[in-house]
Amino acid sequence: MKVLIVDDHLMLRKGVLSVLSNSDLEVVGEASNGQEALELVPKLKPDLVLMDINMPVLDGVEATKKLKQLYPDLKVVILTVSEIDKDLFEAIKAGADGYLLKNLGPEELVSSLRAAISGEAPISSVMAAKMLKEFRQPRATTAGKQPGQQLSPREIEVLRLASTGLTYKEIAAKLYVAESTVKNHMRHILEKLHLRNRSEAVGYAIRTGLAGEPPTR
Repeated sequence: MKVLIVDDHLMLRKGVLSVLSNSDLEVVGEASNGQEALELVPKLKPDLVLMDINMPVLDGVEATKKLKQLYPDLKVVILTVSEIDKDLFEAIKAGADGYLLKNLGPEELVSSLRAAISGEAPISSVMAAKMLKEFRQPRATTAGKQPGQQLSPREIEVLRLASTGLTYKEIAAKLYVAESTVKNHMRHILEKLHLRNRSEAVGYAIRTGLAGEPPTR
């Protein structure tokens, strides 16, 4: 699988390049800002873009938004030092497929990128905790409608667990079902909510507070 590294710090890019060179992931290019990434993606055709947030010219959130609009199937994973809530939620709303902090180890980085490519949404545990805290905040709904009311209780449960950063395999273990069953639930969630991918489903949960609502049985 081909990866494009986007970060304005040369040493960081070389460090990530070194880590990925010892894996089955191929680094096909590097960019120092979001604008360069937009120019390189159509040329290099990566499967995944590893994106920093705070960069000159065009930051990672805006670059992610533009890339996902142009290439919906392209995986974009944020790799940053920022633990700011706003950065996390804005990145997810922009369509990011994962949010990782730069203090993770080499093996964890590689496994997280593999997970993203296979359709998971890797999120560092610190940031997952922030998402859970956000979910617990009460949310007002409009026109008396409950968010996600078209979802079944089991689908709401799957969405809540997915929003914490768990993989499909981990969700399956918690619910005592097959991994394929969890993937089917997510497919139905996306169809019912008219969303394109799991990342958008997580963004929907954040915006509506749905993940903080216990499913009614």
